[in-house]
Amino acid sequence: MNKTEFLLSLEKKLVALPQSEIEVTQGFYSEMIDDRIEDGMSEENAVAAIGDLDTIVQNTLLELPLPTLMKAKIQPKAGLKLWEIVLIVLGFPLWFPLVVAFFVVILAVYVSIWAVIISLYASVAAFAVSGVAGIISLLFAQSFPAGLLMFGLSLICIGISVLAFFGVTTLSIWLIGLTRRFIRFVKSLFITKEII
Repeated sequence: MNKTEFLLSLEKKLVALPQSEIEVTQGFYSEMIDDRIEDGMSEENAVAAIGDLDTIVQNTLLELPLPTLMKAKIQPKAGLKLWEIVLIVLGFPLWFPLVVAFFVVILAVYVSIWAVIISLYASVAAFAVSGVAGIISLLFAQSFPAGLLMFGLSLICIGISVLAFFGVTTLSIWLIGLTRRFIRFVKSLFITKEII
C-alpha cells in the first residue's frame, strides 16, 4: 500500500468523525510516512512500518474527546426519518434518564478516584503538621521527660510523613493511570465496527 492509498483508507475508516479531525490525523500520518521516506525507506515499507490500519484507527478514536466519539456513534448515516424522530421524542422519558445516569456514574467513579488521592495526601500532610506542631510544643513542655517524649513522637510523625509521601506519590501515579484506563474503557464503548 502506498501513501495515497493509506491516507484514503484512513479517511474512509474515520468517515464518521468531523472533517477537521480526519485532516489532523491524515496530516500526522502523512508527515510520519514522509519522515521515514527521508530516512531512506521506500514508500510501501514506510506505510507498512506504521502498523495495522485498524489499530491506528482505534488508537486515534481512543485519543478523541468523549463527546466527539458519542456524536460519531449516534450520528445517523442519512437524515432522520419522521418515524425515527417520533420515537426519539416519545422515548425521551426513558432514554434521557439513562444517559444522565451513565454520565453520573462515570463522573462518580472519576471523582472518587481523585478523592482517594486527595485524602491520601491530606493524611501525609496531617502527619507532617503534627510533627512540626509537636516540635513547637517543646517550648511549653512541663518537664524534661515529657519534652523528650514529645520530641521523639514529633520525629516519628515527621518520619512517617516523609516515608508516606513517597508511597502516596507512587500510589497516586498508579491511580491516575487507572483513571486514564477507565476513560479509555468508556471511550471504547463507543468504538464499534460501524465506526471503524
